Amino acid sequence: MSQGGQVPILVLKEGTGRTTGREALKNNIMAAKIVAETVKSTLGPCGMDKMLVTNFGDVAITNDGATIMKELDVQHPAAKMLVEVAKAQDNEVGDGTTTAVILAGELLSKAEALVDKNVHPTVIIDGFKKASEKALEVLDKLAFPVKLTDEKTLQDVALTSLASKGIANAVDLFAKIAVDAVKQVSEEADGKMKADIDLIKVVKKHGKSLDETELVRGMVIDKEIANPQMPKVVDGAKIALLNAKLEIEKTEFDAKINIESPDQMKSFLDEEERMLKEMSNTIVKSGANVVFCEKGIDDMTLHFLAKAGVLAVKSVSSSDIEKLSRATGGKILSNIKDLTADALGKAKKVEEVKIGDDKLLYIRDCKNPKAVTIVIRGGTDHVIDEAERSLHDALCVIRNVVEDGKIVAGGGAPEAELAKELRKYANKVGGREQLAVEAFADAVEAIPLTLAENAGLDPIDIMVALRAKHETANSQTFGIDVTTGKIVDMRGLLVLEPLRVKQQVIKSATEAANMILKIDDLISIKGTGGGKMPQMPPGGMGGMGGMGGMPY
Repeated sequence: MSQGGQVPILVLKEGTGRTTGREALKNNIMAAKIVAETVKSTLGPCGMDKMLVTNFGDVAITNDGATIMKELDVQHPAAKMLVEVAKAQDNEVGDGTTTAVILAGELLSKAEALVDKNVHPTVIIDGFKKASEKALEVLDKLAFPVKLTDEKTLQDVALTSLASKGIANAVDLFAKIAVDAVKQVSEEADGKMKADIDLIKVVKKHGKSLDETELVRGMVIDKEIANPQMPKVVDGAKIALLNAKLEIEKTEFDAKINIESPDQMKSFLDEEERMLKEMSNTIVKSGANVVFCEKGIDDMTLHFLAKAGVLAVKSVSSSDIEKLSRATGGKILSNIKDLTADALGKAKKVEEVKIGDDKLLYIRDCKNPKAVTIVIRGGTDHVIDEAERSLHDALCVIRNVVEDGKIVAGGGAPEAELAKELRKYANKVGGREQLAVEAFADAVEAIPLTLAENAGLDPIDIMVALRAKHETANSQTFGIDVTTGKIVDMRGLLVLEPLRVKQQVIKSATEAANMILKIDDLISIKGTGGGKMPQMPPGGMGGMGGMGGMPY
């Protein structure tokens, strides 16, 4: 900065990069749009997959938006915000990540066109806020209720989520398992339903096929029985859950014992054996025939338990012990002396099962378990990993429906209705903000447009037909049937989605777009990021390096 030929004054450290005003905004919008374009082709049942290759050569094949965004090595700061949108969407509702990223990218694209027409970013931000509030209100009106007892509808919601995943040949089984698992762990609290999907343990073992994936009404623990002399199967299991060492405690201070004769040595060892035998007798007297211990178990104790026909497992993780307590109804005890028949958990059967080279312990058919396990089988690790991601999304959408009790039609139907209602609302808003509300409506329509594009349909023809249909009466649930290319009633076609997912998409995308629109100065400080401003040359990837090894 110089005045009248004076020496320039350096305000920022030498080597600092800086982009300001419209150039900074365009730079950021370009970066966000490129990230949105990356996941656009994965949307919907006809979406394509991405192959992600890490620096270590690990390969993941997926069309799960959250996974793709997580694996992308994004360097541009504005693009990182879109990655955060995907993470927030995944953490909050577990599904709709691709939709949220696409919508954020579209909102920024429409905003860029308005900025070119000299509409100030603050006006656009205010318009987007009003539009998102109106959109949430419209979505609430579009929703219809569903009960926990309506298993068929819950399965249809799970099937809609799984339709876009890479497990086409096992979707019906996975949908049923997801519904059964979430229903099993659901509980009523303060008049509301709660479903904690952390209580659903997922175990992956390759071998066999996806069709042999099973829901175990109890727990599966990746541990072996502690002593080969113990029974491998226990029917009518009474289970003791211990958070105490079944071995002689070492003293906390140094102690010396002077032994002067073999008799003293023998009595010392006999006393140790007596204490260990007493421990095992306490377990046997309580009626327990299975023991899960979070700490270690002495070999001598294991010997006595094996003689008594008790199955014991040691070093079980604390999370597994907690889940076992929820599944079997047993109490976790930190002192063996407290062990009574009342504290025992119950299961119909405990058995060791060999799968490939591994041995797993199945605790089957617990009475009304509040923690369950899903064992995923599949031909290769890639198949199992994608099945796990698909199952996670299905579990999340069922949880959302169980907790909220509200669903909407899928297939782009709610977005088409939103666009129609927002255009009506824009006329009431007036002023320059009206342009922003209309831009929001156009951006929302990108979702059905992308669904049509990914299915190989003509997006313009579909959009015209969809808009025309939504102008008629009782057409709120009409969307795109990607298999026929026709506009049909999605509710009748049983394409259903949770209301919460759609609401979170609007919230996440609007917040991210508004945050990026507010930035008018991009300063890259030397020493934190190599001293250079991430540039976005026309048609290039710019500051987004190493995009998961995917060619562009």
